[in-house]
Amino acid sequence: MRILLVGAGGVGSAAVAIAARRTFFETMVVADADPARAARAVDGHGDRFVAATVDASCADAVAALCREHRITHVLNAVDPRFVMPIFDGAYAAAADYLDMAMSLSHPHPLRPHAETGVKLGDDQFAVADRWARAGRLALCGIGVEPGLSDVFARYAADELFGEIDEIGVRDGANLTVEGYDFAPSFSIWTTIEECLNPPVIWEKDRGWYTTEPFSEPEVFHFPAGIGPVECVNVEHEEVLLIPRWVDAKRVTFKYGLGEEFIEVLRTLHKLGLDSTEPVKVRGVSMSPRDVVAACLPDPASLGARMRGKTCAGTWVRGRSKSGEPREVYLYHVVDNEWSMREYGHQAVVWQTAVNPVVALELLATGAWSGAGVIGPEALPPRPFLDLLTGYGSPWAMEER
Repeated sequence: MRILLVGAGGVGSAAVAIAARRTFFETMVVADADPARAARAVDGHGDRFVAATVDASCADAVAALCREHRITHVLNAVDPRFVMPIFDGAYAAAADYLDMAMSLSHPHPLRPHAETGVKLGDDQFAVADRWARAGRLALCGIGVEPGLSDVFARYAADELFGEIDEIGVRDGANLTVEGYDFAPSFSIWTTIEECLNPPVIWEKDRGWYTTEPFSEPEVFHFPAGIGPVECVNVEHEEVLLIPRWVDAKRVTFKYGLGEEFIEVLRTLHKLGLDSTEPVKVRGVSMSPRDVVAACLPDPASLGARMRGKTCAGTWVRGRSKSGEPREVYLYHVVDNEWSMREYGHQAVVWQTAVNPVVALELLATGAWSGAGVIGPEALPPRPFLDLLTGYGSPWAMEER
Protein backbone atom coordinates (compact mmCIF):
# COMPACT_ATOMS: atom_id res chain seq x y z
CA MET A 1 0.00 0.00 0.00
CA ARG A 2 1.31 3.42 -1.03
CA ILE A 3 -0.63 6.28 0.58
CA LEU A 4 -0.99 9.94 -0.35
CA LEU A 5 -2.07 11.95 2.70
CA VAL A 6 -3.34 15.34 1.58
CA GLY A 7 -3.12 17.87 4.42
CA ALA A 8 -0.45 18.22 7.10
CA GLY A 9 -2.50 20.18 9.63
CA GLY A 10 -3.60 18.88 13.01
CA VAL A 11 -5.38 15.73 11.83
CA GLY A 12 -2.88 14.96 9.06
CA SER A 13 0.11 15.32 11.38
CA ALA A 14 -1.56 13.13 14.00
CA ALA A 15 -2.27 10.49 11.33
CA VAL A 16 1.46 10.43 10.47
CA ALA A 17 2.40 9.86 14.12
CA ILE A 18 -0.13 7.04 14.43
CA ALA A 19 0.78 5.37 11.12
CA ALA A 20 4.51 5.53 11.93
CA ARG A 21 3.98 2.78 14.53
CA ARG A 22 2.33 0.42 12.00
CA THR A 23 3.88 -1.76 9.31
CA PHE A 24 0.99 -2.31 6.87
CA PHE A 25 2.07 0.24 4.24
CA GLU A 26 5.16 0.80 2.10
CA THR A 27 5.18 4.59 1.69
CA MET A 28 3.18 7.58 2.86
CA VAL A 29 3.53 10.82 0.90
CA VAL A 30 2.39 13.75 3.05
CA ALA A 31 1.39 16.69 0.86
CA ASP A 32 0.34 20.20 1.79
CA ALA A 33 0.10 23.61 0.16
CA ASP A 34 2.77 24.69 2.65
CA PRO A 35 5.95 22.64 2.05
CA ALA A 36 7.34 23.54 5.47
CA ARG A 37 4.26 22.15 7.21
CA ALA A 38 4.52 18.88 5.25
CA ALA A 39 8.21 18.64 6.17
CA ARG A 40 7.41 19.17 9.88
CA ALA A 41 4.74 16.45 9.78
CA VAL A 42 7.13 13.77 8.49
CA ASP A 43 10.22 14.86 10.43
CA GLY A 44 11.61 12.11 12.64
CA HIS A 45 9.21 9.39 11.44
CA GLY A 46 11.57 7.53 9.11
CA ASP A 47 12.17 7.13 5.37
CA ARG A 48 8.74 5.59 4.65
CA PHE A 49 7.40 9.16 4.90
CA VAL A 50 7.95 11.69 2.12
CA ALA A 51 6.99 15.38 2.19
CA ALA A 52 5.48 16.97 -0.93
CA THR A 53 3.65 20.09 -2.07
CA VAL A 54 0.21 20.00 -3.69
CA ASP A 55 -2.61 22.35 -4.64
CA ALA A 56 -5.59 20.48 -3.13
CA SER A 57 -8.02 22.58 -5.17
CA CYS A 58 -6.69 21.09 -8.43
CA ALA A 59 -7.69 17.53 -9.35
CA ASP A 60 -4.96 17.37 -12.01
CA ALA A 61 -2.30 18.26 -9.42
CA VAL A 62 -3.56 15.53 -7.07
CA ALA A 63 -3.63 12.99 -9.90
CA ALA A 64 -0.11 13.92 -11.04
CA LEU A 65 1.28 13.48 -7.52
CA CYS A 66 -0.46 10.09 -7.27
CA ARG A 67 1.12 8.94 -10.53
CA GLU A 68 4.55 10.25 -9.56
CA HIS A 69 4.59 8.18 -6.38
CA ARG A 70 2.54 5.17 -7.62
CA ILE A 71 -0.13 5.86 -5.00
CA THR A 72 -2.74 3.18 -4.27
CA HIS A 73 -4.79 5.05 -1.62
CA VAL A 74 -5.48 8.76 -1.11
CA LEU A 75 -6.42 9.99 2.38
CA ASN A 76 -8.01 13.44 2.39
CA ALA A 77 -7.22 15.36 5.62
CA VAL A 78 -8.11 18.92 4.59
CA ASP A 79 -11.21 21.11 4.79
CA PRO A 80 -14.30 19.69 3.01
CA ARG A 81 -14.22 22.46 0.38
CA PHE A 82 -11.38 20.44 -1.21
CA VAL A 83 -13.22 17.10 -1.20
CA MET A 84 -14.25 17.05 -4.85
CA PRO A 85 -10.89 17.91 -6.48
CA ILE A 86 -9.07 15.37 -4.28
CA PHE A 87 -11.82 12.78 -4.87
CA ASP A 88 -11.68 13.38 -8.63
CA GLY A 89 -7.88 13.40 -8.66
CA ALA A 90 -7.74 10.02 -6.90
CA TYR A 91 -10.18 8.53 -9.42
CA ALA A 92 -8.20 9.91 -12.37
CA ALA A 93 -5.06 8.26 -11.02
CA ALA A 94 -6.84 4.91 -10.43
CA ALA A 95 -6.32 5.16 -6.65
CA ASP A 96 -8.77 4.33 -3.88
CA TYR A 97 -9.93 7.24 -1.72
CA LEU A 98 -10.78 7.94 1.93
CA ASP A 99 -12.01 11.10 3.61
CA MET A 100 -13.24 12.27 7.00
CA ALA A 101 -15.82 14.77 5.70
CA MET A 102 -17.91 14.57 2.54
CA SER A 103 -18.67 17.01 -0.27
CA LEU A 104 -20.37 20.22 0.82
CA SER A 105 -24.10 20.80 1.08
CA HIS A 106 -26.11 23.72 -0.28
CA PRO A 107 -29.31 24.70 1.56
CA HIS A 108 -32.70 24.60 -0.13
CA PRO A 109 -33.11 27.97 -1.90
CA LEU A 110 -36.66 28.60 -0.63
CA ARG A 111 -37.20 26.47 2.51
CA PRO A 112 -33.75 25.91 4.05
CA HIS A 113 -35.09 25.02 7.50
CA ALA A 114 -37.65 22.51 6.27
CA GLU A 115 -36.33 20.83 3.12
CA THR A 116 -32.90 19.63 2.05
CA GLY A 117 -31.14 21.14 -0.94
CA VAL A 118 -27.89 19.54 -2.05
CA LYS A 119 -27.01 17.22 0.82
CA LEU A 120 -23.60 16.37 2.25
CA GLY A 121 -22.02 13.77 -0.02
CA ASP A 122 -24.52 14.15 -2.87
CA ASP A 123 -21.79 15.11 -5.34
CA GLN A 124 -19.85 11.97 -4.44
CA PHE A 125 -22.81 9.60 -4.46
CA ALA A 126 -23.77 10.96 -7.88
CA VAL A 127 -20.76 9.14 -9.39
CA ALA A 128 -20.91 5.99 -7.21
CA ASP A 129 -21.71 3.77 -10.20
CA ARG A 130 -18.65 5.04 -12.06
CA TRP A 131 -16.39 4.19 -9.12
CA ALA A 132 -18.01 0.75 -8.79
CA ARG A 133 -17.63 -0.04 -12.50
CA ALA A 134 -13.95 0.90 -12.29
CA GLY A 135 -13.47 -1.37 -9.26
CA ARG A 136 -12.33 1.61 -7.20
CA LEU A 137 -13.33 2.28 -3.59
CA ALA A 138 -14.23 5.66 -2.10
CA LEU A 139 -14.67 5.13 1.65
CA CYS A 140 -16.22 8.38 2.82
CA GLY A 141 -16.66 9.78 6.32
CA ILE A 142 -14.10 7.60 8.09
CA GLY A 143 -12.92 9.95 10.83
CA VAL A 144 -14.41 9.75 14.30
CA GLU A 145 -17.69 11.56 13.53
CA PRO A 146 -18.50 10.56 10.87
CA GLY A 147 -16.55 7.32 10.96
CA LEU A 148 -16.33 5.47 14.25
CA SER A 149 -19.84 6.68 15.08
CA ASP A 150 -21.11 4.96 11.89
CA VAL A 151 -19.25 1.76 12.78
CA PHE A 152 -20.99 1.85 16.17
CA ALA A 153 -24.37 2.19 14.43
CA ARG A 154 -23.73 -0.86 12.27
CA TYR A 155 -22.44 -2.85 15.26
CA ALA A 156 -25.58 -2.01 17.25
CA ALA A 157 -27.82 -3.10 14.36
CA ASP A 158 -25.88 -6.33 13.77
CA GLU A 159 -25.25 -7.50 17.32
CA LEU A 160 -27.35 -5.62 19.87
CA PHE A 161 -30.79 -4.81 18.48
CA GLY A 162 -33.65 -6.54 16.71
CA GLU A 163 -35.41 -3.24 16.00
CA ILE A 164 -34.05 0.32 16.24
CA ASP A 165 -36.21 3.33 17.01
CA GLU A 166 -33.45 5.95 16.95
CA ILE A 167 -29.74 6.24 16.31
CA GLY A 168 -28.39 9.48 17.74
CA VAL A 169 -24.75 10.44 17.45
CA ARG A 170 -23.80 12.47 20.53
CA ASP A 171 -20.49 14.32 20.93
CA GLY A 172 -19.35 16.08 24.10
CA ALA A 173 -16.23 17.10 26.00
CA ASN A 174 -14.95 18.91 29.07
CA LEU A 175 -11.86 20.31 27.34
CA THR A 176 -10.44 23.66 28.36
CA VAL A 177 -7.66 25.69 26.73
CA GLU A 178 -5.53 27.79 29.09
CA GLY A 179 -4.73 31.33 28.03
CA TYR A 180 -7.49 31.77 25.43
CA ASP A 181 -10.99 33.18 25.76
CA PHE A 182 -12.02 31.40 22.55
CA ALA A 183 -9.93 28.66 20.95
CA PRO A 184 -11.74 25.90 18.99
CA SER A 185 -10.03 22.52 19.21
CA PHE A 186 -10.92 21.72 15.58
CA SER A 187 -10.90 23.58 12.26
CA ILE A 188 -13.06 26.70 12.65
CA TRP A 189 -13.71 26.65 8.88
CA THR A 190 -15.32 23.22 9.17
CA THR A 191 -17.05 24.08 12.45
CA ILE A 192 -18.75 27.13 10.94
CA GLU A 193 -19.84 25.08 7.94
CA GLU A 194 -21.48 22.29 9.91
CA CYS A 195 -22.92 24.40 12.73
CA LEU A 196 -24.53 27.22 10.72
CA ASN A 197 -25.96 25.10 7.91
CA PRO A 198 -29.47 23.72 8.50
CA PRO A 199 -29.17 20.45 10.45
CA VAL A 200 -30.57 17.35 8.74
CA ILE A 201 -32.77 14.74 10.45
CA TRP A 202 -33.81 11.37 9.04
CA GLU A 203 -37.17 9.73 9.74
CA LYS A 204 -38.15 6.51 8.04
CA ASP A 205 -41.66 7.70 7.14
CA ARG A 206 -40.50 11.16 6.05
CA GLY A 207 -36.96 10.82 4.69
CA TRP A 208 -34.42 13.60 5.13
CA TYR A 209 -35.60 17.03 6.28
CA THR A 210 -33.99 20.07 7.89
CA THR A 211 -34.51 22.20 10.96
CA GLU A 212 -33.12 25.39 12.49
CA PRO A 213 -29.44 25.47 13.55
CA PHE A 214 -28.93 24.60 17.24
CA SER A 215 -32.48 23.21 17.52
CA GLU A 216 -33.88 20.60 19.94
CA PRO A 217 -31.45 21.17 22.84
CA GLU A 218 -31.09 18.25 25.23
CA VAL A 219 -28.82 17.46 28.16
CA PHE A 220 -26.85 14.29 27.48
CA HIS A 221 -24.79 12.59 30.18
CA PHE A 222 -21.34 11.65 28.92
CA PRO A 223 -19.16 8.99 30.57
CA ALA A 224 -15.57 9.08 31.86
CA GLY A 225 -16.25 11.97 34.23
CA ILE A 226 -17.35 14.42 31.53
CA GLY A 227 -20.92 14.52 32.84
CA PRO A 228 -23.98 16.40 31.56
CA VAL A 229 -23.55 18.55 28.44
CA GLU A 230 -26.25 20.37 26.49
CA CYS A 231 -26.29 19.10 22.89
CA VAL A 232 -28.02 20.62 19.86
CA ASN A 233 -28.78 19.58 16.28
CA VAL A 234 -25.89 20.14 13.86
CA GLU A 235 -25.52 19.20 10.20
CA HIS A 236 -23.36 16.06 9.98
CA GLU A 237 -22.64 13.22 7.59
CA GLU A 238 -23.89 10.40 9.81
CA VAL A 239 -27.49 11.42 9.25
CA LEU A 240 -26.87 11.19 5.49
CA LEU A 241 -24.91 7.92 5.68
CA ILE A 242 -26.44 5.67 8.34
CA PRO A 243 -29.95 5.35 6.81
CA ARG A 244 -28.46 4.08 3.54
CA TRP A 245 -27.19 0.88 5.21
CA VAL A 246 -28.77 0.61 8.68
CA ASP A 247 -32.49 0.15 9.33
CA ALA A 248 -33.67 2.74 11.90
CA LYS A 249 -36.82 4.79 12.35
CA ARG A 250 -34.91 8.02 13.12
CA VAL A 251 -31.30 9.26 12.88
CA THR A 252 -29.95 12.46 14.46
CA PHE A 253 -26.66 14.17 15.25
CA LYS A 254 -26.23 16.46 18.24
CA TYR A 255 -23.10 18.26 19.35
CA GLY A 256 -22.21 19.62 22.78
CA LEU A 257 -21.16 23.12 21.77
CA GLY A 258 -21.89 25.17 24.87
CA GLU A 259 -23.75 28.48 25.12
CA GLU A 260 -20.68 30.67 24.56
CA PHE A 261 -19.60 28.80 21.43
CA ILE A 262 -23.11 29.02 19.97
CA GLU A 263 -23.27 32.77 20.63
CA VAL A 264 -19.90 33.30 18.91
CA LEU A 265 -21.12 31.39 15.86
CA ARG A 266 -24.38 33.35 15.77
CA THR A 267 -22.46 36.61 15.99
CA LEU A 268 -20.16 35.59 13.14
CA HIS A 269 -23.24 34.82 11.06
CA LYS A 270 -24.94 38.13 11.91
CA LEU A 271 -21.82 40.02 10.83
CA GLY A 272 -21.37 38.00 7.66
CA LEU A 273 -18.03 36.70 8.90
CA ASP A 274 -19.04 33.11 8.15
CA SER A 275 -19.19 33.85 4.41
CA THR A 276 -16.88 32.07 1.97
CA GLU A 277 -17.40 34.73 -0.73
CA PRO A 278 -14.27 36.90 -1.09
CA VAL A 279 -14.42 40.59 -0.18
CA LYS A 280 -11.84 43.18 -1.13
CA VAL A 281 -10.21 45.25 1.62
CA ARG A 282 -7.50 47.75 0.65
CA GLY A 283 -6.85 45.89 -2.55
CA VAL A 284 -6.62 42.43 -0.96
CA SER A 285 -9.34 39.86 -1.67
CA MET A 286 -10.12 37.17 0.91
CA SER A 287 -13.18 35.42 2.31
CA PRO A 288 -14.35 36.54 5.78
CA ARG A 289 -14.31 32.93 6.99
CA ASP A 290 -10.65 32.57 6.07
CA VAL A 291 -9.89 35.79 7.97
CA VAL A 292 -11.64 34.41 11.08
CA ALA A 293 -9.61 31.20 10.78
CA ALA A 294 -6.37 33.17 10.44
CA CYS A 295 -7.16 35.17 13.60
CA LEU A 296 -7.62 32.07 15.76
CA PRO A 297 -4.86 29.78 17.04
CA ASP A 298 -4.05 26.68 14.99
CA PRO A 299 -5.90 23.79 16.72
CA ALA A 300 -2.80 21.62 16.25
CA SER A 301 -0.83 23.99 18.48
CA LEU A 302 -3.19 23.89 21.47
CA GLY A 303 -2.34 20.49 22.95
CA ALA A 304 0.03 21.70 25.66
CA ARG A 305 -2.62 24.17 26.89
CA MET A 306 -5.57 21.76 26.74
CA ARG A 307 -6.96 19.82 29.65
CA GLY A 308 -9.76 17.28 29.80
CA LYS A 309 -11.37 14.58 27.67
CA THR A 310 -13.37 14.35 24.47
CA CYS A 311 -16.08 11.74 23.88
CA ALA A 312 -17.57 10.62 20.58
CA GLY A 313 -20.34 8.07 20.53
CA THR A 314 -23.59 6.66 19.23
CA TRP A 315 -26.71 6.38 21.36
CA VAL A 316 -29.20 3.74 20.20
CA ARG A 317 -32.64 2.88 21.51
CA GLY A 318 -35.10 0.22 20.40
CA ARG A 319 -35.69 -3.44 21.16
CA SER A 320 -33.12 -6.13 21.81
CA LYS A 321 -32.80 -9.32 19.79
CA SER A 322 -35.23 -10.93 22.25
CA GLY A 323 -37.75 -8.08 21.93
CA GLU A 324 -37.07 -6.27 25.21
CA PRO A 325 -36.69 -2.45 25.36
CA ARG A 326 -33.02 -1.49 25.21
CA GLU A 327 -30.98 1.71 25.17
CA VAL A 328 -27.18 1.86 24.87
CA TYR A 329 -24.40 4.38 24.31
CA LEU A 330 -21.35 3.11 22.43
CA TYR A 331 -18.47 5.52 22.83
CA HIS A 332 -14.78 6.35 22.54
CA VAL A 333 -12.98 8.69 24.94
CA VAL A 334 -9.57 10.27 24.52
CA ASP A 335 -7.83 12.05 27.40
CA ASN A 336 -5.73 14.97 26.16
CA GLU A 337 -3.00 14.24 28.70
CA TRP A 338 -2.67 10.70 27.29
CA SER A 339 -2.66 11.68 23.59
CA MET A 340 -0.08 14.42 24.21
CA ARG A 341 2.15 12.13 26.25
CA GLU A 342 1.90 9.17 23.88
CA TYR A 343 1.79 10.90 20.48
CA GLY A 344 2.39 14.62 20.95
CA HIS A 345 -1.01 15.53 19.49
CA GLN A 346 -4.10 16.97 21.17
CA ALA A 347 -7.09 14.75 21.86
CA VAL A 348 -9.58 16.00 19.26
CA VAL A 349 -7.27 15.74 16.24
CA TRP A 350 -5.81 12.43 17.48
CA GLN A 351 -9.26 10.91 17.94
CA THR A 352 -10.19 11.95 14.40
CA ALA A 353 -6.92 10.73 12.86
CA VAL A 354 -6.72 7.25 14.36
CA ASN A 355 -9.82 5.96 12.54
CA PRO A 356 -8.73 6.39 8.90
CA VAL A 357 -5.39 4.80 9.78
CA VAL A 358 -7.25 1.80 11.23
CA ALA A 359 -9.39 1.68 8.07
CA LEU A 360 -6.33 1.78 5.82
CA GLU A 361 -4.82 -1.15 7.71
CA LEU A 362 -8.05 -3.15 7.32
CA LEU A 363 -8.00 -2.44 3.57
CA ALA A 364 -4.34 -3.45 3.38
CA THR A 365 -5.02 -6.80 5.08
CA GLY A 366 -8.24 -7.48 3.15
CA ALA A 367 -10.41 -7.46 6.29
CA TRP A 368 -12.31 -4.62 4.61
CA SER A 369 -12.89 -4.38 0.87
CA GLY A 370 -15.37 -2.97 -1.59
CA ALA A 371 -16.00 -0.79 -4.61
CA GLY A 372 -18.08 2.30 -5.24
CA VAL A 373 -18.82 5.21 -2.90
CA ILE A 374 -19.67 3.87 0.55
CA GLY A 375 -19.74 4.84 4.21
CA PRO A 376 -18.19 2.93 7.14
CA GLU A 377 -21.54 1.36 8.06
CA ALA A 378 -21.47 -0.57 4.76
CA LEU A 379 -18.60 -2.71 6.09
CA PRO A 380 -18.39 -5.27 8.94
CA PRO A 381 -17.87 -3.44 12.25
CA ARG A 382 -16.14 -6.05 14.38
CA PRO A 383 -12.75 -6.02 12.58
CA PHE A 384 -12.61 -2.24 12.95
CA LEU A 385 -13.51 -2.21 16.65
CA ASP A 386 -11.06 -4.99 17.42
CA LEU A 387 -8.21 -3.25 15.59
CA LEU A 388 -9.00 0.12 17.21
CA THR A 389 -8.56 -1.59 20.57
CA GLY A 390 -5.34 -3.09 19.24
CA TYR A 391 -4.07 0.45 18.61
CA GLY A 392 -4.25 1.00 22.38
CA SER A 393 -7.43 3.07 22.29
CA PRO A 394 -10.38 0.89 23.32
CA TRP A 395 -14.05 1.72 22.87
CA ALA A 396 -16.75 1.05 25.46
CA MET A 397 -20.51 0.70 25.88
CA GLU A 398 -23.03 1.72 28.56
CA GLU A 399 -26.50 0.30 29.01
CA ARG A 400 -28.81 3.26 29.61
